[in-house]
Amino acid sequence: MAERGQATVELVAALPALLLAGLVALQLLAAGYATTLADGAAEAGALALASGGSATEAARGALPGWAEDDVSVSVEGGEVSVRLRPPSPIPALAKRLTISSSASARPAR
Repeated sequence: MAERGQATVELVAALPALLLAGLVALQLLAAGYATTLADGAAEAGALALASGGSATEAARGALPGWAEDDVSVSVEGGEVSVRLRPPSPIPALAKRLTISSSASARPAR
C-alpha cells in the first residue's frame, strides 16, 4: 500500500525537468530556424547587390515580420552580413543569442 501514490510523487518531482527539457528543445529549434532565415536573408541581399539593387532592403524583405526589430544588416564591399536574434521565451536569454550569416557577391558593372 505504500507504493500507491508513488507515481504521482515521481511525476511531480520530474515535471520541472521535463519542462526545462522542453524549453531547451524549443530554444534550439528557434535558433535553428533563425539560422536558416539569416542565411536566406544574406543571400537575398547579396543577389540584390549583384544586380544593382538595395541589399539592405532585400535582406530585410526576405525575413518574416517578427524579425523586423531583431535584425541588423550591414553591407561592406561585396559582402552582406545579417545578424538576427531568434525569438526566445526567456528575455534574458534572448539578449545573448545572436545568429550571424553573410554572403558575398560581385557588384553589378
